[in-house]
Amino acid sequence: MAETTVVHLLRHGEVHNPGGVLYGRLPGYHLSETGRSMAETVAKALAHRDVTVLVSSPLERARETAAPIAEALELEIGIDVRLIEALNVFEGVPLGLGESVFRDPRHYRHFWNPFRPSWGERYLQVVARMRGAINDARTAARGHEAVLVSHQLPIWTIRLAAEGRRLWHDPRRRQCGLASLTTLTFDGDRLSSVGYSEPAGALNRPSVPGA
Repeated sequence: MAETTVVHLLRHGEVHNPGGVLYGRLPGYHLSETGRSMAETVAKALAHRDVTVLVSSPLERARETAAPIAEALELEIGIDVRLIEALNVFEGVPLGLGESVFRDPRHYRHFWNPFRPSWGERYLQVVARMRGAINDARTAARGHEAVLVSHQLPIWTIRLAAEGRRLWHDPRRRQCGLASLTTLTFDGDRLSSVGYSEPAGALNRPSVPGA
């Protein structure tokens, strides 16, 4: 029988963002107090799993989410730039619920192609880099489990690709809450199932789409 390997894609916890901006890849955005509680809750949920590989996006909020897991499982945190948030021309723009962006005529030029999307990194590029990071982690954790800490859009996009669905989508309909786990199970090199859970769901509250 083929070995079973599990790769958990963990979205980071809540970020301290009083300005309500789309922070994207901007530096200096750290977990809020609630975000730290989320990270600790996920660490407890994973404490008795057979996790042998822990890798994080280089951004602060992802590394801070990985820290309690590293402590609980006595693992080193690897850094993989392929897990980073997607590029977005609206980085630093106050979004609230996103309405101000769509109402401002200065931004209309960025909306010409939602299928690409024209306002940021191409979905196909996101899929390619996430697939590479997942494959490397799966190889390193073969027969065990790996946790990759990333961001909402990259996680949701690779899930769509894994499930054979179209990549363009309504950001409001992503099933990828803060500190959620999207779990890929492989039998050998074959993806056998995709699961989803929210160990810290009780702490969740609305956030900026794509954050």
